[in-house]
Amino acid sequence: MRIVEAKEVSKTYRIEDREIPVLTDISLSVRSGEFVVIEGSSGSGKTTLLSLLSGLDKPTDGRVVVDGNDITDVAEDDLAPMRNQLFGFVFQSFHLVPSLSALENVMFPAELRRDRQAKQKALQLLQQVGLSHRIDNFPHQLSGGEMQRVAICRALINQPRIIFADEPTGNLDSENGRAILELLTRFHREQGSTMILVTHNQEIAARADRIVLLEDGRINGVRDGSQPHAPH
Repeated sequence: MRIVEAKEVSKTYRIEDREIPVLTDISLSVRSGEFVVIEGSSGSGKTTLLSLLSGLDKPTDGRVVVDGNDITDVAEDDLAPMRNQLFGFVFQSFHLVPSLSALENVMFPAELRRDRQAKQKALQLLQQVGLSHRIDNFPHQLSGGEMQRVAICRALINQPRIIFADEPTGNLDSENGRAILELLTRFHREQGSTMILVTHNQEIAARADRIVLLEDGRINGVRDGSQPHAPH
């Protein structure tokens, strides 16, 4: 079953009187439970594509369909509850709320849904990622690896059907990056969720079901994650 679909999607940004095309005529289907990596050099349009698929941005042309619903023209106020219910987001720069503790950051999406078990679920997730001793610490008191683990717990608390991750190991050293990768792939496997992940990390790409190669805003190929990377 297709859970995310881009249909001939293009994105152009206007700066004063100039139009800058970022994505051109992208068509892509992601099946439920699939792990898809979007790969490409800097400036190829990876983050923009992720933003369109997740409804964080709107395409200039084309349609985006999520879980059978065309979200292209849905107003932000209507899209926000759907995103909170269906999606989990993990960003390179963590995006934690500085004034909230680790526990409160993780609880936040569940509290928006008035989930009475928000605290219990958050504590359980933080325990799973080895941060039980950090629940009362604020983001500025955490290391990069710890902040990313908190961000992943926050993304997973509502048991999203789709996890969107943008360079989740990009700001981390190799050891922490590997730990974050293990976490994400384990949750993906255990929850059967769909994962769409932007990266240029070959170790992550090797674990994907499919790798979508972007070049200059266009899809330049799709290959299985198990296939070796072509030399440059």
